Amino acid sequence: MRAVDLIQKKRDGQELTSSEIEWLVEGYVSGTVPDYQMSAFAMAVYFKGMTTREISDLTMKMVKTGQEFDLSAIDGVKVDKHSTGGVGDKVTLILAPLVASFGVPVAKMSGRGLGHTGGTIDKLESIKGYQVERSQEAFINQVQDIGVSVIGQSDQLVKADKLLYALRDVTATVDTIPLIASSVMSKKIAAGADAILLDVTVGEGAFMKTVDEARELAQTMVDLGKAVGRKTVAVITDMSQPLGRAIGNRLEILEALEILQGQGRQDITHFICELAQIMLGLANVNKTVEEVRQHLENGQALAKFEDMVQAQGGDLKDLYRPVNVDHVVEIPAQETGIISALPAMEFGLYAMRLGAGRAVKSDDLDYETGIVFEKKIGDSVQKGEIVAKVYTNGKISPQLVTDFQKYVKINDRVKSLREIIEIIS
Repeated sequence: MRAVDLIQKKRDGQELTSSEIEWLVEGYVSGTVPDYQMSAFAMAVYFKGMTTREISDLTMKMVKTGQEFDLSAIDGVKVDKHSTGGVGDKVTLILAPLVASFGVPVAKMSGRGLGHTGGTIDKLESIKGYQVERSQEAFINQVQDIGVSVIGQSDQLVKADKLLYALRDVTATVDTIPLIASSVMSKKIAAGADAILLDVTVGEGAFMKTVDEARELAQTMVDLGKAVGRKTVAVITDMSQPLGRAIGNRLEILEALEILQGQGRQDITHFICELAQIMLGLANVNKTVEEVRQHLENGQALAKFEDMVQAQGGDLKDLYRPVNVDHVVEIPAQETGIISALPAMEFGLYAMRLGAGRAVKSDDLDYETGIVFEKKIGDSVQKGEIVAKVYTNGKISPQLVTDFQKYVKINDRVKSLREIIEIIS
């Protein structure tokens, strides 16, 4: 076989065979298929797509290029969760210990943030001492002991995806459903969980801009999971505004603690309880949303989170300390009315410029910086009332405020949002 022939075949909209996909993936990982040819193939897929069978073959061939975790030593149905990315998405920090507090083991590998999207691992690393790199044995032992562990993705997991994602990131081929689906599901399958909840975000701050696109991606990933015997459910969720109140690593840890103590905003608390209900159902534990919420209010979920932090070397005293920044800048509303828009991508990029995110993977993070919203879409506000606070270690200027205010839209109409738009199973 020759890579050029497979590129041409896909360029012309033809279907590749299983053996052709296997040859291409193995050749790319071994180095016999160079980056420039794989990037041409990715662009051909971007324009011509792949059949369901091709996506399935690509996913499973990618799984075989790295380590596969065997979680069979852990009793019960092991559950995992993945989000396709967003702004202010601290869901895993609350959801993993909340589900584990019902006796359902949660073995989760998470990633880092890039650009306007935040990463769970970066947030956990803002806790002094927290170890995100763990051996497979330590990972499994911790889930056996306390029921939950959230670690960084192993470098040995799905080597093909690590190479291909970096290539897609610099060749404008990230946002294509076959390559997103195979990337996500190859890692989820290799990670070894029995059941998977997929949070497919849609809107201004997500990769998927329309519900139809999100639905297609969600269904593709659900089908991939089921095809290899994993119980898989996807939820399509709104990412038109930042999730919750906080954007920024340390600030999101503090908001997660509020929610774990039953003191978070009603909207995000209810959303996380709904996700927990679905995850528990995947493990055959049937609870109402109110029964789930009780574990936030009675401290059981918080205790499980503290257990996880301690088990992975985190300092509980540091966990609860306040944010340490040079300046906290209040952002006043420019008029009276109702918040109608808080564009997630714009505020994600704004927080990145404060140091809370990375423009490129090599950027250092300032864990303390970010944004806390006092108002969200649908909330009423008076002129001069504080909409948000900006936490920064940088220089203070009027531009800092005006740049923020131009993204805050206020009018006289109430806009209602649903966090969960659709469930696909």
